[in-house]
Amino acid sequence: MKLTDLMPSPVVSSRQIRPVVNKGLESDLPFYRKLGRTDLTVSCLGLGGGGGISSEDTLYAFEQGINYFFYSSDLHHYIYSSMSDALRKLCGRKSSVREKVVLATVTYIKSPEMAISALLDQFLELKIDYIDILFWGWIGTNDGSVLKDCLQLSPDLRGANSVYQRTVERMIGTSERLKQMGAVRYIGASFHDVNLARMWSNSPLLDVVMVRHNVAHRSAQSHLFNPLDVQNPQRPGIVTFKSTGSHSGALWDAPPGLPEECWRPLVPDLYRYSLSQNCVDVCLMGLQERWEIDAAIAATRKGKLTATEIDYLNLYGDLHLRKIPVDDILTEKLLCSI
Repeated sequence: MKLTDLMPSPVVSSRQIRPVVNKGLESDLPFYRKLGRTDLTVSCLGLGGGGGISSEDTLYAFEQGINYFFYSSDLHHYIYSSMSDALRKLCGRKSSVREKVVLATVTYIKSPEMAISALLDQFLELKIDYIDILFWGWIGTNDGSVLKDCLQLSPDLRGANSVYQRTVERMIGTSERLKQMGAVRYIGASFHDVNLARMWSNSPLLDVVMVRHNVAHRSAQSHLFNPLDVQNPQRPGIVTFKSTGSHSGALWDAPPGLPEECWRPLVPDLYRYSLSQNCVDVCLMGLQERWEIDAAIAATRKGKLTATEIDYLNLYGDLHLRKIPVDDILTEKLLCSI
């Protein structure tokens, strides 16, 4: 079954921004949680602009309770810009709901010298007072030294009275919010190398770690998630991305040869898979339409996946990567249709 097989919900106008309403979802998968050692309260589902979501539907997501938004201004900016008007309304200097939104932005220009330029681009485009989390993006295997150089800027970038706050004030003007929060509240990094993610996860220079994680790529579980103590208030915030797959294949498409009676997970099931892991705070989604928002939120009401469901999806992911023959899934002590 494909994502497009889900039935769309009726279109609802988002002419006005309404405050976030806590839906009061009662399950072992709380919809809101504290983001690691930060003081941010985030929705377990985050919305990024990589799918080309419109501004109207971005506002709809906020109205349904999603408060974590991820924006890129220097990679795939054309796609992300379709949500920029909504972010200006939610996070701009005149917004009445700014304190209810967690705005995460990213720069893929991994250069300490260019940090202020990337930051100013985001402030000017979105007309904002501050950014909640600034991510250094796409940290791969060969980026260990450059990340170290970038993270040395953390004390100058984050918090009130920082060097970068004073620079931003000179360039775009002073505001009470900017003075109180600083230009950047917290620093994150988006890792494509899970070993580097683990290495930096306890650094005082890094507050939030973002890593790829899905049923076919599970190394983050053993390398990063499982060693963390969910009760430790000083652990880093954890955000996952690519929950539904990547260029190597869409995980909602069943692997070749999977018997018809076997469970074919929908996209929301793949989000629940990441959110069922230890210490995962936010699963980032790249959506296109509002009915996908409804489907994802409805899935969280079901709570975490069971151990049996997780075991099945582990096998399902291995089938996608052709790590095991299809026949082997039928020899496991699992039900094919869960």
